[in-house]
Amino acid sequence: MATRCHRKSLRVHDYDLGATLDSGQAFRWRFVDGEWQGTIGDRWTALRQDGETIHARCVSDPRGWRWLRDYLCLDHDLSQIVSTFPDDEPLRVAVAACRGLRLLKQDPWECLASFICSSSKQIVQIRQIVANLCDQYGIVLPADSACEWNSFPPAQKLAACDETELRECKMGYRAPYILGSAQMIRDGEIDLDSLAEMHCADARRELMRLPGVGRKVADCVLLFAYGFQDAFPIDVWIGRGLRELYFPRRKPTRKRLLEFTENHFGPYAGYAQQYLFHYVRTIKEKT
Repeated sequence: MATRCHRKSLRVHDYDLGATLDSGQAFRWRFVDGEWQGTIGDRWTALRQDGETIHARCVSDPRGWRWLRDYLCLDHDLSQIVSTFPDDEPLRVAVAACRGLRLLKQDPWECLASFICSSSKQIVQIRQIVANLCDQYGIVLPADSACEWNSFPPAQKLAACDETELRECKMGYRAPYILGSAQMIRDGEIDLDSLAEMHCADARRELMRLPGVGRKVADCVLLFAYGFQDAFPIDVWIGRGLRELYFPRRKPTRKRLLEFTENHFGPYAGYAQQYLFHYVRTIKEKT
């Protein structure tokens, strides 16, 4: 019997689905047969954009589709957000090149574990590690797809593994970090749900108690899972971009870059970061 799909068409404005899903925020989306397939929580989901409409389908009960609107941040007023950016040439160019790029609002544990695995890895390698984790420890999800899709394994599941088992997922030295973080969350030493109610700096300090979580990983989680706009992740790409675009004749220290990002980019600094990151990684690097 054919799999029954639930379908929904969502009107959007100023939204670039492909850029958003492929901009280094999340690592489980694949472009298959003209649509983006991935998982949101424990739901396999397929998305396709046609002009100002996103067509969605899933197999599990969609329960009103609020989860999808929240994940895609469809209620963000992009024009208002962009209007707060400083009027400088690098951001004008980045916004023009990446118009419609949005942040995603991801599950905190999946986001955290994925970015712990991201250290010193390219995006294609991070996707493979995450896929290995899901294939090995996730649960097979009902899906209308030729590919098999598994859920992202919860912290409790990974906390019961040993380091050797996790290393089989090709994560190398990151295995004890994933294991230790999962165990701290399982044991209640860190409550990920409570971070949403904290100030950004306090939430950052809490995340950085976890093994393998430095400032960059913590800021990625704060921005991509909780929506803290004070978080401005600085990885190799954005660090290089900031130096080339804003300090072309100087060699600012990392401390100076942090001070600059905290004061220059305004109330939606996190959004500005994502525009600069995607522009530098996918467009400027090719020119």
